[in-house]
Amino acid sequence: MEPYPRRFALAFAALAALIAFGTAGYHILERWSFDDALYMTVITLSAVGFQEVRPLTESGRTFTMVLLLGGITWMGGWFALVTSLLVELDLTDARRKRRQMKRIAKMHDHVIVCGGGRTGRQVVDELESMDTPWVLIERDSEQAEAFGADRPDSAVVIGDATHDDTLREAGLERARGLVTCLSADADNLFVCLSAREQAPDCTIVARAWEEKTMAKLYRAGASHVVSPNVSGAVRMASVLVRPSVVSFLDIATRSSDLELRMEQIEIGSRSPLAGRPLAEARIPDRTGLIVIAMRKHDLGGDGRFVFNPMADTRAEPGDHLVVLGTEDQITRLRAIVGS
Repeated sequence: MEPYPRRFALAFAALAALIAFGTAGYHILERWSFDDALYMTVITLSAVGFQEVRPLTESGRTFTMVLLLGGITWMGGWFALVTSLLVELDLTDARRKRRQMKRIAKMHDHVIVCGGGRTGRQVVDELESMDTPWVLIERDSEQAEAFGADRPDSAVVIGDATHDDTLREAGLERARGLVTCLSADADNLFVCLSAREQAPDCTIVARAWEEKTMAKLYRAGASHVVSPNVSGAVRMASVLVRPSVVSFLDIATRSSDLELRMEQIEIGSRSPLAGRPLAEARIPDRTGLIVIAMRKHDLGGDGRFVFNPMADTRAEPGDHLVVLGTEDQITRLRAIVGS
């Protein structure tokens, strides 16, 4: 798009030169006034077919033919320039979408966010703060374009998230999870059904406006269901009863200004810690982290939490350590775990 401002400027400059040339020519050859010469130049360049202002001499007719050819040539170039601009806009959008689809096709372990509203934007912000790749699905093309304008490198799929093709286009079979936060509970229900059928092992998080819909979303395949009404009520009561606990959790899970973070680390099958008690790992001594809990990997279940695990608690493959510390400490633990 960079050369088009210069091209349009040259086109207007050429038009101004033709008008000046025609006005001066009629004024010199026919001895007409400035107004008559300008009027005759404009109707000749535009080829509207009006009659001559005054009878022309032989040289005036020749000059008119030359001026008419110049006007037709300019109009042809002008229409070609406008057409080129429109085609370039369409091609630019098509190339951008093609590059976006290629980038999505190469993504693995990303999170699919269904719905680009207020909740969807906040989910994307949280994912970006944790350096987690994401793909947004939004059915409203204008809202999707506005979302992409704020994030030039974003991966946005314009389509209906309740359709199977749209989920496949977003790379559901390669995704680590899906968040559906559409405006209607029925739409979130359809997304859970479609996503669970295509990706049985995918973690699905659904939003429910009505509390009675939560059980249906779980039956539809949602791994976790979040209700803003329920969670908001619990939070408001907790702020009144135990404000220090709420403040601590906010700092540990959402703070971007402080170094303190709460993170989970998975024990892989080849990890040096697999099958060994926590006492041998010496995590507090080697990293300075605090092990808050351990989520045991139970086949066929959601896993049980062991809070404040003892030193003889064994870390088995598939378990998750919930730790609290700084980014550097978490990085050292990842190196030790070998995840």
